[in-house]
Formats: sequence, structure tokens, C-alpha cells
Amino acid sequence: MESVARGGTRWKRFAVVMVPSVAATAAIGVALSQGALAASFSVSGQQFKVTADQLDGTGFVQYGALDSGKSGNHPVAVVGLESAKITNLCQSVVVPVPVFGDVSMTLKAGAKGGPRVEAKKLYIDADDLQADATFTNVDIGVSVDRTTKGPGPSKGDKYAPDSFAQQADKVRFTDVKQRAWATTAGTFKLSGLGMSVKKGKHECY
Repeated sequence: MESVARGGTRWKRFAVVMVPSVAATAAIGVALSQGALAASFSVSGQQFKVTADQLDGTGFVQYGALDSGKSGNHPVAVVGLESAKITNLCQSVVVPVPVFGDVSMTLKAGAKGGPRVEAKKLYIDADDLQADATFTNVDIGVSVDRTTKGPGPSKGDKYAPDSFAQQADKVRFTDVKQRAWATTAGTFKLSGLGMSVKKGKHECY
């Protein structure tokens, strides 16, 4: 059954996983052909946190899937975007180093007043998000294999045929806080990129 809502829809603190995160490879300009995130690939055993002041995206789709890694299987909400622009992006990961202790790597880009972070054919695998959200022409309850507004299910994703999905022409997320397992994109342009590595826990939130 397909449930359709037309026009702009604002859901405050809606738990749909949305904002793109910057993986370590993004620091050197990730450009994966076709931006296809296969849920069957082995993810690391660590999550990372992301914050952003605002994300504007076009061609949105979301569905449930499963990521696999040495630490086990991780249920995730996969979000696909045809394109996205992000303001004041921060991504952090804390890595436990034997003997030395925790080490935090933080990446920041797209600061206020400067060029925004830009991504195309973007996929995000995450399990938690807090944000204010506005959807334009949103369809809720679409079959995952019949979505038409976003880039479609990523190749290799583990999902049940005819399972629940949602899509929208446009999305806007503000005051974003997200925890994710993986992300990939066809292109990821990080304007004003800065990276820091510090001992201890220094997360974006």
C-alpha cells in the first residue's frame, strides 16, 4: 500500500537517517563509480558521529538494510540522494589504540559564510539521527523496488523485496546529529576541509 503526502511536510526531530557523513577516504576526495554502496561489503566495527547546521537534498529515498562486518550484522536505514549541499559539516571517529588509548579524528568542512559541501549519488548507512526535517512531495510506504524519486536501492544491498521505503522530491534537514556505519558517494566536494587528530575522546557531539 502506498501512502502519499503532497506539498511540504515538516517533522521535528524525525528519526529518519539522512545527513551525509565524511568517511576517512572522503578526506582525499572519494569518487566511487556509480556511488553504489553494497551492504554486503565489510564495514568497520566502529561507528562515527556527524553534525551539520543544514542539509538540502534532491531526489531522496530511504529503506532498511543490513550491513555486515567482523563485529556482526548491523541493521541500518539506508538513505540515497541524487544530490546534496551541506553547511558546517563535522565528522568524528574515536579509535582505540592499544597501549596509547583512545584517539579521535575529526573532519570539518563547509563552514558558515563559505562554499558548502556538495555530494552526488550519495548513500548513507546509519542507525540514529536527530534533526528538524522538511520534505517536499513525500511518498511514505512505497515498495523499495518501485521508488522513482531518488537514486534507487544501492547495488548489493540486503533488503526484502517489496519492503517499506519512502521517497521525496526534496528534503531539508537542520540542526543535525547522526550516528552512522558507512557512507559513499559518486562525488564528494569538501570545501574548506580541515582535519585534526587528538588523544582522548573529542566527538562532534
